[in-house]
Amino acid sequence: MADAASNGKSGKVVIRNIGLLLSGDIDKPILDADTIVVFDGVIVGVGRSADLDTDEPDLLIDARQTCVCPGLIDSHVHPVFGDWTPRQNQLGWIESTMNGGVTTMISAGEVHLPGRPKDIVGLKALAITAQRAFDNFRPGGVKVLAGAPIIEKGMVESDFQELAAAGVGLLGEIGLGSVKAGNEAAQMVKWARKHGIQSTIHTGGPSIPGSGLIDKDVVLEADADIIGHINGGHTSLSEQHVCELCEKSSRAIEIVHNGNEKVAIAAAQAALQLKCPHRVILGTDGPAGSGVQPLGILRMISLLSSLGNIPAELVFCFATGNTANIRNLNCGLIEVGRDADFVFMDRAQHTSGATLLESVQMGDIPGVGMVMIDGLVRCGRSRNTPPATEIPVVVGAR
Repeated sequence: MADAASNGKSGKVVIRNIGLLLSGDIDKPILDADTIVVFDGVIVGVGRSADLDTDEPDLLIDARQTCVCPGLIDSHVHPVFGDWTPRQNQLGWIESTMNGGVTTMISAGEVHLPGRPKDIVGLKALAITAQRAFDNFRPGGVKVLAGAPIIEKGMVESDFQELAAAGVGLLGEIGLGSVKAGNEAAQMVKWARKHGIQSTIHTGGPSIPGSGLIDKDVVLEADADIIGHINGGHTSLSEQHVCELCEKSSRAIEIVHNGNEKVAIAAAQAALQLKCPHRVILGTDGPAGSGVQPLGILRMISLLSSLGNIPAELVFCFATGNTANIRNLNCGLIEVGRDADFVFMDRAQHTSGATLLESVQMGDIPGVGMVMIDGLVRCGRSRNTPPATEIPVVVGAR
């Protein structure tokens, strides 16, 4: 298992002949541009080729009229250490997910670690260790934001202050530990927020032994930053209660692959009706009892677009710019100054859709032809998606 956390720089990268450029910005999801210029992993130019400095690149890529989209972000995963999951005893799941276009993952707690410590000293030590480990090791180049402690009874404000000072910026799902009451959770959410730590709350029925039901009243009282898997992980609250959460809370609406699909569609449609589509973010909630889903984010995009009747270019924003904005990330959007994380896609071979967006809206997932992270090519044609009709090619490198 190679350490893909390369310290190498991309140099100057030019991506030309882009057929469709998805921005990640839900207010303007498609850009009128055919070229991206990158320098040392950061976007320095977006527009028409004639208007940009494209001379003497270190790497020149011909997109061959395929689609370029910001790298997909999985807002809800449960890593442990390395590229292994004890939940399914599977190696290489993160690198495999990169082949599904995911370039960033966000931990909702390292809850599956065998023997996970539940004492306060131990849970803090685990969070700090996980944060450090994934900061130093990036399987397949994927940015795994880990170190999300599962909070337990007895924690006080100084514990959150200590975690923040050590570099921990996330809480694991509230409800997976002993803190399940709304008033207890609300106090810890306030402490976390005060010290710059973002919180997520479990929503719905129990997912693993030790977790429990977190109903709408607890979610509203706790007021965590992310309504985690609002469509259940796996068991959902009623559609009525989920829609009530969308209406009464102003927090992020996280929809996951490992949840209730009917309620997923209802939550996304509720956000549109409430005119707050920017609140919707996507995750897989994997690894889980249902396994690892390398194409889980693409499948969610297809599901919400086709059965939810939501334009595909908007749903791609749920998994890119929306998540980046809510999670305070420098990726997820195609604009100058952002990280050069891209997924190159085209309609799958023999799909009935005439274009990539049309094929997704008809229920097919696209084919991935290349993934770049920090301006570095991490894979070519995906081994997991259906074959793309066209794929980008490296024209020249030096």
